[in-house]
Parts: sequence; C-alpha cells; structure tokens
Amino acid sequence: MSSKLSAPPNAPTAPKTFGKKMKTVGPGFVTAATGVGTGDLIAALVAGAAFGTTLVWAIIVGAVLKFFLTEGIGRFHLATGKTILEGWHSLGKWAMGYFGVYSVLWGFSYGAAAMSASALLMAAMVPALPVWVWAIIHGLAGFLLVMTGRYKLFENIMIVLIGVMFVTVVGSAVMLLPDLGNVVAGLVPTFGDSNLLLVLGLLGGVGGTITMASYGYWIQEKQWHGKSWLSMMRFDSVIAYVITAIFTVSLLIVGAEFLFGTGVTIEGEEGLITLSLMFSEEFGPAAKWLFLIGAWSAAFSSLLGVWNGVPYLFADFWRLFRKRPLPAGGKISEKDPAYRAYLIWLTFPPMILLFFGKPVLLVILYGALGAIFMPFLAFTLLWLLNTNRVTNDFRSGWVSNTVLVACILVFVVLGVQQLINVFS
Repeated sequence: MSSKLSAPPNAPTAPKTFGKKMKTVGPGFVTAATGVGTGDLIAALVAGAAFGTTLVWAIIVGAVLKFFLTEGIGRFHLATGKTILEGWHSLGKWAMGYFGVYSVLWGFSYGAAAMSASALLMAAMVPALPVWVWAIIHGLAGFLLVMTGRYKLFENIMIVLIGVMFVTVVGSAVMLLPDLGNVVAGLVPTFGDSNLLLVLGLLGGVGGTITMASYGYWIQEKQWHGKSWLSMMRFDSVIAYVITAIFTVSLLIVGAEFLFGTGVTIEGEEGLITLSLMFSEEFGPAAKWLFLIGAWSAAFSSLLGVWNGVPYLFADFWRLFRKRPLPAGGKISEKDPAYRAYLIWLTFPPMILLFFGKPVLLVILYGALGAIFMPFLAFTLLWLLNTNRVTNDFRSGWVSNTVLVACILVFVVLGVQQLINVFS
C-alpha cells in the first residue's frame, strides 16, 4: 500500500456543533441519492402493493445495513489516508482482478440502463422527443457536468435533486392519507404472508451497489482527513440514510395505499408511468407531475452520481495496476486521463445498447460478477477494519462487525438468487 496521505495545509476544520455539521453534510447525500434509483422505487412500490405496510421494518433495516457499509468505507479512508482501492490492492491480486473486470462490464451495461430510465420518465413528461433522444441527452448532460471537474457544483445539483425527490415522493404519500397506525405497526419485524426474497430485496436494495465505494473519494474532495472528521463522517452518513429510509417508506406507503388489493402490478419504469396516470385520475394532473418529477429526480441523480463517482474507482484501479503513486495533491483528480476515459466508457459505447439491446453473454457476465459485489464489499471491510491496516481507535467494534456479517449473509442469499435468475 502507498504511504499515508497527509491533510493539506489549508484543509478545513471538522465542525463540532449540530448546526455546523448540518451545513457540512454532502458526500453521504451523494452516495445515498446515487444508490436510490428506479429499481428501488419499483421494489418498494411492489412490496407495498403486495403486502401493505407490513415491511416498513425491512426498509429500516436495509438503511442500517447500507449505513454501516458506507461508514466502514469512510472510516478506512479517514484512518489510513488511503483509498478503498488501495485497501483491496493490499488483499491481493484476486480483489483487484475482480474489480477491474466487473467495473468494465458494469459501466457498459449500467450506462445504457441509467440513460434509459431517466429518458422514459422525461418522455412521459415531455413527449416531444422520442425516448432514445432523451436517453442520449441525459447521458451527455451527465458527461458535460462531470467534465467541468467542479465537485461543489455537482454536489449542489445532487442535493437539489435529493430535495425534489424527498418533497415530491413524501408529498405523494401524504396525499394518500395513510393510516399511521398501520405504518407504525410495520416497524415490528414480521414476515406475514410476504415472500422471503422480496423481504431480502428490500433489505439489500435501499440505496447503493458499486457506487457506495465512491464515498471515500467524495469525502476526499471535501478534504476530510483524520480522526477529527470521524464524527462528521458518521453524521453525514446517518442524515443521508435517514432521508433515504423516509423516502423509501413513502414509496411503500404509495404502493400500499394506492395499489394494495387492486391487482395492478408495477413492472419497470413503464409501471411508474402507469402509476402516475392513476394519480392523475385520482387527484388531478398536478399529482401526476408531482410523482413523475420525483421519480425522474431519483433516476437522474443516480446517473449523475455514477458518472461522477465510479470513474474515481477506475482511475485509482488503473493507477495501482500501473504501479504509480497518487498525484501531488494526494487524491485522484477528475482531470485524470483514466478518470475521463471511464467517463467516456460510461457515456458513449452504451448508447449502442439503446438500439440493439444487451448481448446474452454480457448479461450473464454482468449478472454473475454483480451478484458477488456486495458480499465482496462487506467481507473486505471486515478484513480491512479488523487488522493492522488501521490503528486500534479506528477498528470495528462488535456492533459494526455483527452488522457487516449480517450484510454478508443477506447479500450472499440475494447473490445466489441473482445467479439462479441469470443462468435459468
């Protein structure tokens, strides 16, 4: 592993008060918003439509699992001054080899999916252009924003999109006047008649996959260094996942109050559009726009987060592969040639898939490698945070270790199910 990074001489001082911490939050919001895409929207709506509000607890537990994963990534960065890729590099070539292959396949496949999801929802609001044109526009918008290399601008746009997501989706849930007693009752863990895999999907689907590993690079952009920032980093992550949980519970409520018992099914982004039309029939056109704007914000914030965050990981991978030290500034730059090469890879080659669909081999490889990423992340964090790679005051306690083990169990089951679906 490379030598420990020192904080820049002009690095900011960690805030101590609640008010100052609130003004400093940002990377956690970006991580959570990137992870909550249309897939999470659909999963929560499906769960609500099928089982009412009995699975609120699963969303809360899922947010807790993702918090501990994100906190572990942030803690490793603050403890060592090293990146998560340097941590994986220290574990052996197997970890780096897996990440390198997966990141290339993931970027090609996800690029098309992210552009399509944003485009379908935008086309529902502004049908003047076909979906493929909107897809290309969204991809180019993300590309141009990230190419500016201005993290603060990116973070501000993400926070605005999070605010829009939160207000519109929570507003949609409030309009339905849910029975709060049923919502509170859903906090008590129970499976009832629910499907085990659906419950596990909610546990594992509350925001984040490979993008969670970008968290450390975003806190480096904010110049958070060392133990003094540990409390702020945890506060940042807690606020982000509390909002994520409220957002996802609101979607569950929409599914429960609007679809439970109706027999209407929600499948894919087209299902979100169908739901928006039902909102319009029940509450008027304004309600339709409210829901669609929230869903689009979730889709586009995921696209922007990936376009900005995952190239950091690839650029760091490429640096370590070529055995090069970090730049003089002590962090991966958005102007790094490998960063920009991966940004191009995310944006332009996937546009081919908008017209021709995914090759079968790509689907199989992408699904197989993706199925093990979350267990891989949880397992490597357990390894990194319980060895001499970090000092004693940064090592995981029994709570963190217990949750990370639970993450491994949950994500292994989900991964096996995903593999079954890929090869069946």
